[in-house]
Amino acid sequence: MKCLVVIVLFSSVWAWPSDFSEYDGPSFAQRQQDINRLLYKVDDILQFAELKEVADNFDPEADLSSYSDGGEAVKHLLTELRDHRLLKKHHWFSLFNKRQREEALILFDVFMHCKTWQATINNAAFFRERMNEGEFVYAIYAALVHTDLGRGIVLPPLYEVTPHLFANSEVIHKAYTAQMTRTPGKFQMEFTGSKKNPEQRVAYFGEDIGLNTHHVTWHLDFPFWWDDIYGYHLDRKGELFFWAHHQLTVRFDIERLSNHLNFVDELYWDKPIREGFAPHTAYRYGGEFPARPDNVEFTDVTGLVRVRDMIIYESRIRDAIALGYITAADGSHINIRDEHGIDHLGNIIESSAYSPNLEYYGALHNEAHILLGRQGDPKGKFKLQPGVMEHFETATRDPAFFRLHKHIDNIFKEHKDTLPPYTKEQLEFTGVVLDEIVVNGPLETYFEDFEFSLINAVDHNPEFGEVDVSAVVKRLNHKPFNLNIEITNENVDNKHAVVRVYLCPTTDANGVELSLEKARWNCIELDKFWTKLIPGSNSISRASSEASTTVPDTPSFKSLIAAVDEAVDAGTEVHLEEFDRGCGIPNRLLLPKGREEGLGMILIVGVTDAEEDALHEVLEDAEAHSHAQCGVHGEKYPDHLPMGFPLDRRIDDPRIFMSCTNYKKTHVTVTHIGNF
Repeated sequence: MKCLVVIVLFSSVWAWPSDFSEYDGPSFAQRQQDINRLLYKVDDILQFAELKEVADNFDPEADLSSYSDGGEAVKHLLTELRDHRLLKKHHWFSLFNKRQREEALILFDVFMHCKTWQATINNAAFFRERMNEGEFVYAIYAALVHTDLGRGIVLPPLYEVTPHLFANSEVIHKAYTAQMTRTPGKFQMEFTGSKKNPEQRVAYFGEDIGLNTHHVTWHLDFPFWWDDIYGYHLDRKGELFFWAHHQLTVRFDIERLSNHLNFVDELYWDKPIREGFAPHTAYRYGGEFPARPDNVEFTDVTGLVRVRDMIIYESRIRDAIALGYITAADGSHINIRDEHGIDHLGNIIESSAYSPNLEYYGALHNEAHILLGRQGDPKGKFKLQPGVMEHFETATRDPAFFRLHKHIDNIFKEHKDTLPPYTKEQLEFTGVVLDEIVVNGPLETYFEDFEFSLINAVDHNPEFGEVDVSAVVKRLNHKPFNLNIEITNENVDNKHAVVRVYLCPTTDANGVELSLEKARWNCIELDKFWTKLIPGSNSISRASSEASTTVPDTPSFKSLIAAVDEAVDAGTEVHLEEFDRGCGIPNRLLLPKGREEGLGMILIVGVTDAEEDALHEVLEDAEAHSHAQCGVHGEKYPDHLPMGFPLDRRIDDPRIFMSCTNYKKTHVTVTHIGNF
């Protein structure tokens, strides 16, 4: 059995990023320990005496000077608390529930206005004991992502903080039995469904806990409710919404291709939802996630979403694409027939607070999640809890997630296809020749056992302590490989360049060969990185572990606690910079599964001019983790070209594309080792 092993380096010096170098407060190790302890057994009372004392005795209104807003947010939250208007503890929480989201964001607002770390922790301890657990976890995670005080903090893996949202109810029940009988246990977790269901072949992807975590952390980095009053603009947020979800859909399609399944079909509001789904997952409080049988017709969700509104909103969006402009709330027109149009379109489709006309274009994506999540009980007759589609942590488990996003992705493609193909001048990088690309090492995948803790899933009696309980699940991984690239810079001076790497299918599931035009929209972005080209020959070697689309596994909660506690006790620091970004595809999912007999694919590499890009030094030193689909916190998106360039627009004549000396393609084979 392979478990996550984390090597942690200790040092007496902690180096903050340069723009936060004047930080004056507790050490990093101390702050990380505070967060660990606040999130440990979050459904129980605080387990640590110092924080418990703060929770019992702290008065959030005693010193309003500790808040940058004069305490307005904390006074608002305390008024809601005293008036008994907040969601009770031990109740399910969904970000798609308007009132529950409002409550979580009031607490987020409090954290964002805390001037010091101590004020943050005092308020966190106080409200942790008084607010709904789900609202608290969401608020603290979102705040740590977006506040300067949280910079560098490693967010403990959500699948160990709130394991009910990631583990099947069968293993949760076994963990409870083990706790009651005081018998430690490791329990094999199976994927949902049976072999009678073709979707079972790709359940390992949609139910991968690392992929689930990427989905929720992306939406933490780019929340649809974000307001720029919190200090900065989320640059190209709408385009990032398109690109990150496009890549999820593409990866799902290639996993289907690996398993001899056709690319996923989009759903339609006026047709049945062909695939049902039984989550085999339960809320910690509130019962099982509702199931959905096959071939359910879309039905209005009473008081929340009407099917006809979805059709109307989509029609208005498609009209905007056909007309080439969006109508803003003030009646003005916003052109979308340029490289910025995709950003505006993403904002109205999601819909985010950045939408220029929320009333007119609605919230197609967000309300579709609610609509799909409630089809098991659309009238509320049985008072069922929200479905898996109403949580970012669980949404990708449902095959309907990918059918929905294929539908949305096709709307984006409709827009992209209205734009003219790139010209040779736009594609070229004058004086730069990509001579050779060589993959060093086999492109081989395999399944491994992964173990994660269920301790936070079960209650325990302090008198008897707790026992080790964990789940073991199969997960996809790949052998390490390197991409070696030879580039000649025929210019007389250095050139800043960005290298773009795509992995594209060659055929569909029936073996029908795909043209470059048909394949381009189904290409996986493997990597994108910046480099400096000196005059003459340049040899570049890029390891698969360096891919800017991915992140490494976060340390387990147990190992994170142990490493940080040791550093605090010793008065030293702990270096966890490698894990300070949660957003990103797990590196082990960089490659699709492939086939035992081998899945033939095309590797396309391009080298483009990066002179207009920002953050050269940061990106060339690979300090910005997973920036390709997650951007750089608080900064402008570093690539001035459209995401997916040059495969984002139609290719009417592939000869133009491949005649450019700065692009090259080669055939590769992805092979899966072993059975599953």
